[in-house]
Amino acid sequence: MQFEQRMYARLKFLGLMAELYETAFEDFFHRLMCARYPDFLDVRTHGGLGDQGADGLALHERKLYACYAPQTVDVVQVKQKLMSDLTKALEKRSGQFDTFVFVHNDRRGMHPRIATLLSETDAGHPDVKFEQLGTRRLWYECMRLDQEAAEEVLGCQIPIQPVIHGVGMDDLAPLLKHLRDQRVAADPLMPLPDVEPGKLDFNRLHGDARQDLVRGMRHSHLVDAFYEGGIRAVEHDEVAQGFRLYYEQVRQEWTEPEDVLWQLEMYVLGNGSQQPRVQRAAWVILAHFFERCDIFDAPPPGWVGSGVEVSA
Repeated sequence: MQFEQRMYARLKFLGLMAELYETAFEDFFHRLMCARYPDFLDVRTHGGLGDQGADGLALHERKLYACYAPQTVDVVQVKQKLMSDLTKALEKRSGQFDTFVFVHNDRRGMHPRIATLLSETDAGHPDVKFEQLGTRRLWYECMRLDQEAAEEVLGCQIPIQPVIHGVGMDDLAPLLKHLRDQRVAADPLMPLPDVEPGKLDFNRLHGDARQDLVRGMRHSHLVDAFYEGGIRAVEHDEVAQGFRLYYEQVRQEWTEPEDVLWQLEMYVLGNGSQQPRVQRAAWVILAHFFERCDIFDAPPPGWVGSGVEVSA
């Protein structure tokens, strides 16, 4: 899919996530996972058997999925649901799974008390791995579908003609605001670190794109400060995974590094016009994930480039 089509699909996906609860959410989850994984079993309830603690099973990866998608999150009810499904799964599906995946529909992320509950449950069951699958990761799974499969999962036709949306990544909106404000408040006379040119050279980044990345690197420490500690550290990893998956898709379609960066910039901001301060903040984000090697390739050991830096 082209960028505009992916943005259209994302809007449809977010619309679904705002409307799907309980069995409707479970039906969507089944459609998505069946489209993504041939070995996924969409388990349904049956009479007195129920579902035996599983809403889905991945045969090859030996994962058991348990869905919980209420209209209003109640921590007590979530705990009861989690422990009930886990107890039934351990009793009735012993030997069928190694990883228990808690699937939820909370678009804002995971509630801190639920995160603590999963951590405690993981510690109390050393023989089982625990994972969560929320809105961000469900979208990452959607991104890996071809257009025909994505249309089937989302229940709509994805138009071929360009559709202009001034939208960006909802997951990055708070970070964009943070960077926009912090860059203005930063001391303009503070010492700035030198930029290592090796990876820039290796990935053939030159000219304006290189300069924009270098400028972003001067402030990329603000991204680390934003994500530091607690629940945001988990969010950091999830956003990084999204960048990695999207980068892998984009570079299959675009061969020039500057074109790849252009697509990644639209991944952050959408393809509508943005204020200059927001655009500069977006390049700080791109520089951060560039330095982490979530996007573009690190040079192999011993590789020596031109050593020519472009001034910022």
